[in-house]
Amino acid sequence: MDYSGPPQGDVPVPAPIAAFAGGRPVLPVWVNRSGGVTFQLGQGGGRLFAKWAPAGSGLDLGAEAARLRWAADFTPVPRVVDHGLEGAGRGEWLVTVGLPGDSAVSARWRADPKTTVRALGKGLRALHDRLPVEDCPFEWSVERRVAEARAEGEPVPSMPPPPVDRLVVCHGDACSPNTLLAEDGSWSAHVDLGALGVADRWADLAVGAWSVGVNYGSAWEEAYYDAYGIAPDPERIAFYRRLGRATR
Repeated sequence: MDYSGPPQGDVPVPAPIAAFAGGRPVLPVWVNRSGGVTFQLGQGGGRLFAKWAPAGSGLDLGAEAARLRWAADFTPVPRVVDHGLEGAGRGEWLVTVGLPGDSAVSARWRADPKTTVRALGKGLRALHDRLPVEDCPFEWSVERRVAEARAEGEPVPSMPPPPVDRLVVCHGDACSPNTLLAEDGSWSAHVDLGALGVADRWADLAVGAWSVGVNYGSAWEEAYYDAYGIAPDPERIAFYRRLGRATR
């Protein structure tokens, strides 16, 4: 699959998700390039979200559950309700509590890039400042990412990294859809933290600004860096975007 975004056409509901819903309405809201699907269970303030990773997708929802449980002590992220594996390796699911706010790529916030891009930059800076590096049990270093990609048979070229600017606990996929905005236009939470781990902050910043360019136009990238509180670093931006294309 080479598409990530709202579902296009009918999406079957896996049996474990239907069973967990227990009669609540089930609405597919997002699909990703790996074949995973996120479903909304129920409506309103009591809604839940269920991720489904089919066998062979390469998605590790157990890793995301562990990261969410750790990060929840420090910053707004979804609270884990349930996680499990379907028999015979047919799939995996993760259920979390719905959070207030809308995705930064919802129609409302796409129409107001000035507000949205500022919230994205401030939100990433808050995440980096709040999560304690010294207590984080997860790693997202260049060396680990390259080693894992090569172990999976990916042709990753040699990429000597630039010196570390500042080690932080990175989101791991700081794309615009993974930040939620409150009604007043401020950032309210982060989602999809399956790759969260300690790394240079530019691993997040380079990808986050790239996503801003894709979703709102490249002219907004400078505003993103400004809201975070940093000047663009062309060398690190180029390196971490190359790394992002070659690894997860």
